[in-house]
Amino acid sequence: MDAHTRARELIDAAHAADPNRTADGRPAELVYADRVEAWVARLQPEAPPRLRLAARAQHLERWQVPRATFPLDRAGYHAWRKSLYTRQADRARALLLQAGVPAGEADEVAGWVSKAGLKTNPGTQALEDAACLVFLENEAEAFAAQHADYPREKFVDILRKTWRKMSPAAQTLARGLPLPPAVAALVRDALAGP
Repeated sequence: MDAHTRARELIDAAHAADPNRTADGRPAELVYADRVEAWVARLQPEAPPRLRLAARAQHLERWQVPRATFPLDRAGYHAWRKSLYTRQADRARALLLQAGVPAGEADEVAGWVSKAGLKTNPGTQALEDAACLVFLENEAEAFAAQHADYPREKFVDILRKTWRKMSPAAQTLARGLPLPPAVAALVRDALAGP
């Protein structure tokens, strides 16, 4: 077994420990990893193994740091996200090295997972694009239901910020998503605004 295959197994074993389950009983993190990797493969059909591993590590063991462990305000949210980027990147690097992936590749994966060079590093941007597409396709509707107390403009602003994070190629793919009608209406409002 090569080092990349072994690294994938280690990452997926970490995902399998997620106590959160999808409706069909699978670990939520493992489902998320599959979705992010699938989008990376669509965005970059020739994606090297290390980029596919980074896609799988996008939310690596995120369940271990619940959002409620940080203040429930905007600053707390940003601090939580930043801490996750660092933690996930360090954990991904450690698993890749454990699997025998060369240190340079493990460092590159960690850089992508930590969001280093967003908008300028193609690997980091591919992960961000994939994460945004997963959100739009699979999570936006549940997110809106979970936050039914938010005013409509807040959802529109969230979607506008999501859209700005994506590359033009990802935006093109997003326009073709069969979104639920309520989400599609919010996206239309987001794209019509400033």
